[in-house]
Amino acid sequence: MASSPTVLMRLVASSYAIAQKAGTIVRRVIAEGDLGIVEKTSATDLQTKADRLVQMSICSSLARKFPKLTIIGEEDLPSEEVDQELIEDGQWEEILKQPCPSQYSRIKEEDLVVWVDPLDGTKEYTEGLLDNVTVLIGIAYEGKAIAGIINQPYYNYQNDEKLKLREHRNEAKAGPEAVLGRTIWGVLGLGAFGFQLKEAPAGKHIITTTRSHSNKLVTDCISAMNPDDVLRVGGAGNKIIQLIEGKASAYVFASPGCKKWDTCAPEVILHAVGGKLTDVHGNALQYNKEVKHMNSAGVLATLRNYDYYASRVPESVKKALVP
Repeated sequence: MASSPTVLMRLVASSYAIAQKAGTIVRRVIAEGDLGIVEKTSATDLQTKADRLVQMSICSSLARKFPKLTIIGEEDLPSEEVDQELIEDGQWEEILKQPCPSQYSRIKEEDLVVWVDPLDGTKEYTEGLLDNVTVLIGIAYEGKAIAGIINQPYYNYQNDEKLKLREHRNEAKAGPEAVLGRTIWGVLGLGAFGFQLKEAPAGKHIITTTRSHSNKLVTDCISAMNPDDVLRVGGAGNKIIQLIEGKASAYVFASPGCKKWDTCAPEVILHAVGGKLTDVHGNALQYNKEVKHMNSAGVLATLRNYDYYASRVPESVKKALVP
């Protein structure tokens, strides 16, 4: 008889189902037409009804099933009774069939920290750049990101975006039957699933970077890489997807601003397929529950050829960004 699934694989299987429900909520808020936008610290730091509902859904669903977890979400929300409609108690059975990597088989619930970004790319969401948006659930153990789930609610939508969006707005609701969206997941030592791995064109230096948080440090660092092309898009999850699908060769963000919930899940997916994500000094990011939330020394990530990019980070940039 097969042994029962480990805590980690049960958590990943539940997080997959929870992330899919989150994608449904994100689409529903758009379809209903009232985004409920609130400015947090600035005009580029926004929160919408989708951020609030999705965080309530993810955190409450996980806490009910795994009460000893530490869960850290981006949004500061008042504690209130959560609508039963937001709770997802299912799990993705396919994940439970996968073997748990032996180094994680004895992990206890209380040893895990979950980092949640309910809507990565909020600004783009409010501007209709819906393919930039992701929902991120990252799972860390002993300070290291070891499992991650990325839901892309509007995957496929850009193929015929104006028509699809028009149809979508006219639907009474965007339920689970929506053809849009996908969920990518990964566990270190097992692999990453839900997408087709593709490398960027050989010999090309295509950099993906911030769309709305640029500054002189960011542009100086990118210039030093001698890029053939620079893509400016929203969302950390979206940028890592560009790396694993061959649209970009490096994600370069030489600035504070990105937080642990932005990088935890995407880092796992990248590392599971042989890529690398660090700060601009080459340090691994830490995800234990006491750590500061800001990635104050920026982000440098590649699927291949990490050393080419790391060696070209200017000293002036390193001096300006203290870990």
